[in-house]
Amino acid sequence: MRCYDKMKSSRITFIAWLLACLSDQSAGYPDGRVSESCDSMLPFHGGSPQEFPKHTIEVNVTEFKPGDRVKVSFSGPTFKGFLLQARNADRLEDPPIGSFALADRRRSQLLKCGHIKNSAVSHTSASKKSHMDAYWIAPRDAPKNVQFLLTVVQKFIIYWVKIPGPKISQPSMLPLTTMSTDWTIPTSLPVSSISQPFNASDCGDRKFCVRNPTHCDPKSNNCFFLSFKQDNDSVWIEMSGPSEGYIAFALSHDQWMGGGDDAYLCISKVHRADIRTAFLVGRSYPEFDSKSALKNISWRLTDGLIQCSFRRRIHLPASTGRYNLDANYYIFLADGEITTGGAIYKHHQQPLITSGKHNVLGPLKDIGGSRSPFLIKIHGALMFIGWITTVSIGVIIARFFKPVWPNTLLFGEEIWFQIHRSLMIITILLTSISFVLPFIYRGGWNKQAGFHPYFGSTVMALALFQPLMAAFRPPPQAPRRQIFSWLHWSAGTTARILAVVTMFLGMDLPALNLPPWDTYVMIGFVAWHVGIDVLLELHGYCLIRKGLPGE
Repeated sequence: MRCYDKMKSSRITFIAWLLACLSDQSAGYPDGRVSESCDSMLPFHGGSPQEFPKHTIEVNVTEFKPGDRVKVSFSGPTFKGFLLQARNADRLEDPPIGSFALADRRRSQLLKCGHIKNSAVSHTSASKKSHMDAYWIAPRDAPKNVQFLLTVVQKFIIYWVKIPGPKISQPSMLPLTTMSTDWTIPTSLPVSSISQPFNASDCGDRKFCVRNPTHCDPKSNNCFFLSFKQDNDSVWIEMSGPSEGYIAFALSHDQWMGGGDDAYLCISKVHRADIRTAFLVGRSYPEFDSKSALKNISWRLTDGLIQCSFRRRIHLPASTGRYNLDANYYIFLADGEITTGGAIYKHHQQPLITSGKHNVLGPLKDIGGSRSPFLIKIHGALMFIGWITTVSIGVIIARFFKPVWPNTLLFGEEIWFQIHRSLMIITILLTSISFVLPFIYRGGWNKQAGFHPYFGSTVMALALFQPLMAAFRPPPQAPRRQIFSWLHWSAGTTARILAVVTMFLGMDLPALNLPPWDTYVMIGFVAWHVGIDVLLELHGYCLIRKGLPGE
């Protein structure tokens, strides 16, 4: 009974700790995913907003034209959260307008408000900040006057809503065009504009197409489109996607970006697009090719959409390093943001990768791909099954069902112990298989995954340590049995806590490409298990009070 009291006290401490973590996760929006606040810009923390703002908003221009990038800066006393939007200055109740590009991808993120992608900027964590920058991209149908609005959260109940920022105006309602003529691309190749959006009706018939999502319409600015069409000894290539930064595709011999992959980028500039070729070596910055092999370059910028087309010969001299187009390759589709100077950032989400190698001049297909590699999906699924289902059920069986089947045997052992042991062996097998899959896919240690692989390795070690320790457990009446029980419980509990932390860290990695509500689903599963644990503890306590065999 003394052992039970000690274990019960430790378990209750663990439950209280986990509940505290869950309540902290659900308090407010520390991850900045505040789409619910798009219309009102309220943080929904309760209480009332402060009346006198302490934060100021600045812009680098007073006038703008459609397609311009306007730098928006705000600063003031340290704050944890924010939400930035641009609205029609004459109708502030209208939805946000235009789109944003990030200046600080570590501390800020883009949100979709209403039907407009990237129409707001928010924080990525509750870390303290005193200054932030972002870039607003004026849309084609921008109103005459635009005003920036800001919500700032200093503490949970101390916040300001819709802090009014500067107003900027169009000098006159200019004709809506898709390009301007006061610039030149640094290349000797001819440049022309695309008058109409690309057409996907020929995909699989006269074109080889890669689309994301599978039924992407290139007239839309929320999906990615890539097509190849042979023309004698050349190939016409079309690519389309959101215009806040750049879109790109690459041809690769494997599913690992790098190794000299042949890449093509369509980069959004002010009033224009720049089409570049590059080689991808390792995970470093692309090596742009100064001798472009592209002809008949065309582009189009309109309504948040960037479209580029060009012609490339099927075979090029070996000295160019470019791949021949009549061979089989994996095809990558990527997108990202650019700096004010035009340099590109690393893509902010996992690139789309075709499931197999394809010859774009072979059988014409209309295919998609996945932004989450199959092995990584299996890795995440096995870890979830092992550490949210089998291990949790196994612990509940050992903890609460021992007195339910006191004399029932299965293959010569108590049934509760057989079930518990079987579930734990399944957990170890699932964890072991899951553990090796990222190494198979990556070909080694992933230095880009933060603390996730370190915690995962610790969980794997603890999972293997448990059965080794159990193999040498003392007999039930031995003096050291209590020490073994305490060590067994401590190692198992530590492994479960670290496994949950590891899964939370892994869910935000781009390779899994999970939906934005994944965190809440995970919290729900953990809360469900903790709730069941608490109810069974209360049930056992009530049985003891009544003098029934609850333990």
